[in-house]
Amino acid sequence: MILTFSSQVEAADAERRVIAGKIVPFEEVGNTSVGKVVFAKDSIEIGDPGKVKMLMQHQADRPIGRMQKFNKAEDGIYASFKISASMQGQDALILAGEQLIDGLSVGVDVNKSVQKKDYLYVTSATLKEVSLVETPAFSAAQVTKVAASESEAEDTNQTTESEAPVEDLATTPQEAKAEAATPTVEAARPVITAPLIQTSVRTPITSMAAYTEHKIKAALGNEESKLYIAAADDSFSTNPAFNPVQYLSEFVTNTRFGTPAIDACSQGTLPNSGMTISVPSLVTSVGGGNGVAPEVTVEAEGGAVQNTGMETQYLTATVSKYAGMNTLSVELLERSDPNFYAELTKQLEYAYLKRLDQTVLAALIQASANATNTTADLDGIVAFTSEAAQNIYKNTGFFASNYIANPAQWGFLIGAQDTTDRPVFNAVNPMNGGGNVGPTSIRGNVLGLDLYVDKNFTASTFDDDSAIILAPEAFTVYRSPQAFMSVNVVSNLQVQVAIYGYMATLAKMPNGIYKYKKT
Repeated sequence: MILTFSSQVEAADAERRVIAGKIVPFEEVGNTSVGKVVFAKDSIEIGDPGKVKMLMQHQADRPIGRMQKFNKAEDGIYASFKISASMQGQDALILAGEQLIDGLSVGVDVNKSVQKKDYLYVTSATLKEVSLVETPAFSAAQVTKVAASESEAEDTNQTTESEAPVEDLATTPQEAKAEAATPTVEAARPVITAPLIQTSVRTPITSMAAYTEHKIKAALGNEESKLYIAAADDSFSTNPAFNPVQYLSEFVTNTRFGTPAIDACSQGTLPNSGMTISVPSLVTSVGGGNGVAPEVTVEAEGGAVQNTGMETQYLTATVSKYAGMNTLSVELLERSDPNFYAELTKQLEYAYLKRLDQTVLAALIQASANATNTTADLDGIVAFTSEAAQNIYKNTGFFASNYIANPAQWGFLIGAQDTTDRPVFNAVNPMNGGGNVGPTSIRGNVLGLDLYVDKNFTASTFDDDSAIILAPEAFTVYRSPQAFMSVNVVSNLQVQVAIYGYMATLAKMPNGIYKYKKT
């Protein structure tokens, strides 16, 4: 449960950009967003003050400052806030100094509370944010001080000891004039100088017509016009300091490709310990294993029942660690654009996923069976698909459902045509379509199988080992969550950032996986 209530600003220093006041009163009834609430002494927990933001009117998208420090007193908590130099922060300082918006409203997350007769008594809560609001909830909290800027701190009405006492007489015109000349000090109002654009322009060239006039006079020998024309004849070549290079926040990369091969397989969670995993199985020689399944026979009346044993085995996979590291200077980490570290971790993650996908593809190629009736054309694709589909079902009892292809096969599928030059896999509303393969997605459909295009194949052409068809149940990828680690090197003030994780692959039924092989 989150409560918001408010009290008034006690100080607003525009010169130092500070707003201060009591943010939480103890043992005092206040009207909050959920009704009347009383906070017990020391019931509010404040973590890192620098992480507590000051908002404008409780709007999360309008931050104006950050807490500097706080002090827990007998009657409540007092805090000061450093206000941003933004336009919103400037407006907040002016409004607080003029007591137009001078309430401090606090948002807390209630941890423990007791419902009393007329109010909620909070014994434990966590401070979430502080806002500058118009109307405070506690009328007893009044403004005690508004600090003016340093340039206005002198009191123009002070008198010295040598001055004679002033009698209460009618004010003379001279005294009235002197009193009128006394400047008025306004608290918390910043001194704003006139911008440069308000100054008068000293050159007579203020228009195209004036420039043409002085251009002609300069050509006729007028020395003054020559100076005006020379001063107006500026460009970026003579003023390179006013043509800075602007760097955009976008980041261009060609390293993001995902893990299509892993997505096409079944996936499991890696156990928290151990570097070897074993899975009990009964996969016969037809499926690519060494298990023996029991059999049932038809027997005559009174005939002996044949005994057939069952032999199982453990399928074992090795857990491997995959890691990458980048070393950077502390200057680059602390003084570069904040987006640098985010992009560095993204690139490490892309490299990590690429290595995992390459490993899975190599394991699939090694474990799979060879297709026997394929050629590098459309007939070969059809023969490869039909052979793999029927054999995978006969060998495993599962259905072939995924087709992993390299970019060369993908390109062939996009451009495949029938005998009348009509596209086979890239047609719009076909009467008898063979699938759907397009150039705008690495996912599609080939003869009823889900297509996954993967650039990490070792084979780069439409040749042997350029495609795989499998039942996902035949091959499982076990992965741990990826993690980041950073280490500070004190000797040279460098920081080493590493990504790592663990993975194991297991071909449960090798004959449930077929790879493309030309006849």
